[in-house]
Amino acid sequence: MQSDRFVVARNPDTDSSLPYLLWIPANGGIALKAQEAWPRSSRVYCHPLDEWPDDAEVVEEVAVRHCRRRGAAIDLVLDRSRNNRAQFVFTEIRRRPAIFWQTAKVVRSARPGVRVPTRKASGLGRLHIEVDTRERYPYKFGGRPVETSRVALPVGDYAVRAGEEIVAVVERKRLEDLAGSLGDGSLGFVMAEMAGLAAAAVVVEERYSALFKVPRVRPGWLPELVARLQVRHPGVPVVFCDTRKLAEEWTYRFLAAARREFGGDPHPYLDQAE
Repeated sequence: MQSDRFVVARNPDTDSSLPYLLWIPANGGIALKAQEAWPRSSRVYCHPLDEWPDDAEVVEEVAVRHCRRRGAAIDLVLDRSRNNRAQFVFTEIRRRPAIFWQTAKVVRSARPGVRVPTRKASGLGRLHIEVDTRERYPYKFGGRPVETSRVALPVGDYAVRAGEEIVAVVERKRLEDLAGSLGDGSLGFVMAEMAGLAAAAVVVEERYSALFKVPRVRPGWLPELVARLQVRHPGVPVVFCDTRKLAEEWTYRFLAAARREFGGDPHPYLDQAE
């Protein structure tokens, strides 16, 4: 099997209760049997496959943008616009190993509302920042040597590129947005995809202490979820910046630093002249 492809095939073993086979390009390749070809409405039960059969009929084969095992889970991001983010969770049921395949939508459905300065950056002239088209009331970076454009970003709300490649993104969160995406589990999937980039971060327009005061949420639960995500995705920091103004400032400096660090050849949107 190709090391950079996610494969779904039909199980040629007609006696098996798991009609599909999966190939996950992680840790040298992991083969599983599964109940469904994709977790559309519920978590999908999977079981280890000893050997991939030669006569397996391939249903689909998709390029992988990100696939990494972190602790008891494997995060998978496929190179397509829909049904592109999923997670394999390795757990136990009644002390027996079990594997479940899930998406953020499935997690939300299964457990709705429940936890499952003005100085410019040095070394750069003008910086081009792409702003996601779904971002409402975006940062304008006023008073900064910044040029922005609206783009449908694959992940994150703000991004910079080196040539055609995105090298850094920032996901912006207000407190209510952060609480919701932590509670329904969707932020974990976003951070899993961001982890595949050279630089990425989540910026929060609030103080860390505000997490303990969110209404109708048990104190300590949201900080616990933040801590878990930081352990799973240490390369994607969650930064609390007190106010929108400070969050905008931090976003500018983070993206500028990443552009300078990973930019490589001169970028067409960067004017090196002072």
